[in-house]
Amino acid sequence: MEERFEMFTLLLTSISRSIHKIKTEEMAEFNLKSSHLSCIYYLYKNKSLTAKELCDICEEDKANISRSIKHLEENGYLSCYSKTQKRYQCPLRLTERGIQVGKKISERLEQIMESASMHLREEDREAMYRSLMLISENLQQLCEKYDKKKSKFFLKNPLRRLKSPANS
Repeated sequence: MEERFEMFTLLLTSISRSIHKIKTEEMAEFNLKSSHLSCIYYLYKNKSLTAKELCDICEEDKANISRSIKHLEENGYLSCYSKTQKRYQCPLRLTERGIQVGKKISERLEQIMESASMHLREEDREAMYRSLMLISENLQQLCEKYDKKKSKFFLKNPLRRLKSPANS
């Protein structure tokens, strides 16, 4: 199949855009943004997580998670239940309001996933997820190789870092 790259990247981009639109539409009911969905969903499922754990589970940037946590806390959706631990290590829990929203989101996401895989047999769905997991792991390994190359390059050429367009 000569057009594997095109098909793979176009399908993933299309799926990603659809997911973002669904998140945006589903969160509008609660006057929240799509970025808040993952925080509420995973806190609802896990009962309590730290900001670091949320970053790991959501595979989100620390700054994005921090902004979401701040907004959700200021608007009564979640609370930090320890005043002694560092903020990033503080266990976060949904408030009663957050639990109600989490329950609705969880139920709605279940319906959406059923609709999205409507014509897939269970064995096809399992094979698809297995395949996607393998592809993801393989791509992560490739990215790690790039990171190692980059760090070796910068270690050998410390002045290069100062001239890098990314650091301008």
